[in-house]
Amino acid sequence: MRLLVVEDNLPLLESIVQLLKDEFEVDQASDGEEALFLARQNIHDAIVLDVMLPEMDGFQVLKTIRKEGLTIPVLFLTARDSLEDRVKGLDSGGDDYLVKPFQGAELKARIRALLRRSGSLTTNQTVKYRGIELFGKERDIIVDGEPIKLTAKQYELLEYLIQNKGAILTKEQIYDRVWGFDSDTTIAIVEVFMHHLRKKLEPFGYHADIKTIRGVGYMLDEK
Repeated sequence: MRLLVVEDNLPLLESIVQLLKDEFEVDQASDGEEALFLARQNIHDAIVLDVMLPEMDGFQVLKTIRKEGLTIPVLFLTARDSLEDRVKGLDSGGDDYLVKPFQGAELKARIRALLRRSGSLTTNQTVKYRGIELFGKERDIIVDGEPIKLTAKQYELLEYLIQNKGAILTKEQIYDRVWGFDSDTTIAIVEVFMHHLRKKLEPFGYHADIKTIRGVGYMLDEK
């Protein structure tokens, strides 16, 4: 699971990232324009969003991505605690609203609840596609009843494909999601790992479900 945390108070931002990174992959932004840029990549499972931000406030960021059709769950995390602000946050497309100061355990619980409601995180953390089952907690993979071995990155790649089955994913989206914005590899690594993943799935026939969309990226589709 990959989160985007947006907070302009840098010490608080760092503490939130440290709190969450044992359970999630975490990207961060400290102003509204950077937050909007990262949100538009559509690679995150949820966004933790401050309201009072430089360049563009959190309400504006969320209204913009909702107008553009992005349905990423958003949790507002802010010191603005009036009823009017809560209503505004939810009406602008927010999914939850947590007021500072907050307890770390509650923040993590609310994020998990958002992910469950959106379908990104099931109660048993299992992702399924046809005869493929990925057990997120243990990172075990069963294909047609038979366990197989994948590397950590191969697992994340397959998980991302399954979560977005039927949708075209660009190479840039895959790279940013699986390797991260600050990776020291190049985008060419996506083709290499896709080749190896297909090889692992070939004995079961599922390699053909990973379609190459020429000049764009890939799509998982059995049709």
